[in-house]
Amino acid sequence: MVFLREDERLDYLLAEDLRIIQSPSVFAFSLDAVLLAKFAYLPIQKGNIIDLCTGNGVIPLLISTRTKANITGVEIQERLYDMAKRSIEYNKLDHKIQIIHGDLKEMPGKLGYNQFDVVTCNPPYFPVTERTIINESEYFAIARHELYCTLEDVVKVSSQLVKPGGKAAFVHRPDRLLEILEWMKKYKLEPKRLQFVYPKSGKEANTILIEGIRDGKPSLKILPPLFVYQNNGDYTEEVKKILYGDK
Repeated sequence: MVFLREDERLDYLLAEDLRIIQSPSVFAFSLDAVLLAKFAYLPIQKGNIIDLCTGNGVIPLLISTRTKANITGVEIQERLYDMAKRSIEYNKLDHKIQIIHGDLKEMPGKLGYNQFDVVTCNPPYFPVTERTIINESEYFAIARHELYCTLEDVVKVSSQLVKPGGKAAFVHRPDRLLEILEWMKKYKLEPKRLQFVYPKSGKEANTILIEGIRDGKPSLKILPPLFVYQNNGDYTEEVKKILYGDK
């Protein structure tokens, strides 16, 4: 059994035999998180992985099926942290996944520098400006806008946490690509893999997946494009496999 608050529900993670607590008024994970979990390199047998801006813990849950490494999730919003923690406990993965309630900028000091083999992050996408119209929901505003961490913060902290030779993977928007590359170069996360995600054929890319290696040598590979929908509105076979596995 699991305790659910207010309008929370228990959803299936379809490709895995797992369940996750979600709420339409607080937080529900997006396809971006699923794509990042699939895109990121993971050590299979051992190691330490950290997911920043973990939300309700979807990425730690998803990657837990592909690795025996220890996984840490970091979330600044207490309500989302609580949702993630209860989901981990429900799936009996608290021996493998640890969820921390805290500010990601404080994690190098708390957890140590150069301690992780892999860092993942699905960060807030939108910078805050005077003209920013922020969602009325505080939960959504913090998840979507750079109120508590900027893109530079995310890349800088990822570089501080990951070991030399370790990998950091991010999902973001194409219009921030040049900025992402600049920060990655500045903080010694050499970009190594980049994939553009398109809603469907004939449309502009609306998502990027990018991975860098700490202190790596320059050598960027552009992966084949990923299309989410077919022209008839159904998921493409590649995305179906990511979402539903081989079922």
